[in-house]
Order: sequence, then C-alpha cells, then structure tokens
Amino acid sequence: MNRFGYGLAFAALILAGCHTITEELPTQPSQPPKAPASGVLKVSIPVLPTPTPAPTPKPNPTPTPAPGPGATPAPTPTPNPGDTGGCGQPLPPPIARMGAKVHIRGPNRWTLDVTPQVHDLEYCTKIGFVGRIDCPVRMEGAPDRFACEVYAIGYAADTKRPGPTWKRNGHYCTGEAGDCENHEENQFLLYAFGGGYYEACTDDGVCGGVQVDR
Repeated sequence: MNRFGYGLAFAALILAGCHTITEELPTQPSQPPKAPASGVLKVSIPVLPTPTPAPTPKPNPTPTPAPGPGATPAPTPTPNPGDTGGCGQPLPPPIARMGAKVHIRGPNRWTLDVTPQVHDLEYCTKIGFVGRIDCPVRMEGAPDRFACEVYAIGYAADTKRPGPTWKRNGHYCTGEAGDCENHEENQFLLYAFGGGYYEACTDDGVCGGVQVDR
C-alpha cells in the first residue's frame, strides 16, 4: 500500500476514535437535594386557643321574711351623739377626787364648795397646770370650765341639776333648820346650817367630804 492509502486509513481511525470517546463521556450527575441547615427537623405546632372558663353562677339571695304579729323586732343600735355639753378638747379623764371645803363661814350658815380634780400629769400640762399631776378639769376663768366639770361628774341624784350630789351624814339635804340646802343656782355650792360630815359625789361614786363644826 502506498503512503496515500496509509494516510487515509489513519485519518479514518482517528475520526472513529473521536466519535467513540464523545459518546462514552459520563453524564453529569443530577444536583443532590440540599440538606437542612441543622440536624433537627423543625415541625410547626399549631397554637390552640385557651378556653374561657364559664362564670360561677351566684345563688339568689334568700329574702328575709317579714316578722309576723307578736314577733319581737330587732333592736335599733343606739347612736353615739358625741355631745360633750360644750366641753372642748382635750376632754377630761375620769375624776380622781372631789376637793370639798368650807368656802364662806357666815353667822347663820356656812357655804361649802367642791372642785372635781383629775390625776393626770399629761392632761394637767395640756390645760396649763405645769408640773401638776392633780388639777381641776380646767383653769380658773376658762370659758368651758363649768361644761367640762359637768361632763366629768354628771348630774345630782336628788335635784337632777348639773353638778355633784350633796349629802350630810349620808342623807340628802332637806333645807330645814339644822340641816343643809343646795344652792339655788350652783349645784357645786351647798348651804350648811348644822354640823356634821358633808360630802359631794359624782354620778360614778367618787366622793369628797369636809367636816363642819358649828
């Protein structure tokens, strides 16, 4: 065979080989699915609505039956009026003693006087008696002194007037000669016609007395 024949055969062989290589090239693999960012599979959980509890029914109030005939009605509470009779603040504490004394010695009668006193250092200081633990309920000349004395001691058992209850030798005064008589205007004063032991008492039973020798 001449060179020309060899050349054609060689060229044909190369073309056949190129065709075969092209057909046998491997195909590109398809793109694999992407893996999740983390190894934990996330699943959405639906949020269920919170049920609203039904309100508890309230029992109907039982009506109070009206009292029948002859039934005793409930007592009405007594209001506290807080009436001090004109005595201002501070109000006096309980009376500790009644200071009875002879006020005037006359030819026919003696006039007795009594002053209610408290035993309270703080109270005495507040109303002006500095350093005293025993004092009257108000200073002399105070506009509410009489009202505070009445507030502290109450009313006389025999005359029902504001002030103390006077007795001579344990008995109420009769006004007769040789006895005693309540003052016509001031229950804190008493006329003594005869001798004896005179005492003045609060409505709480605190008493103070003086001996009269005529």
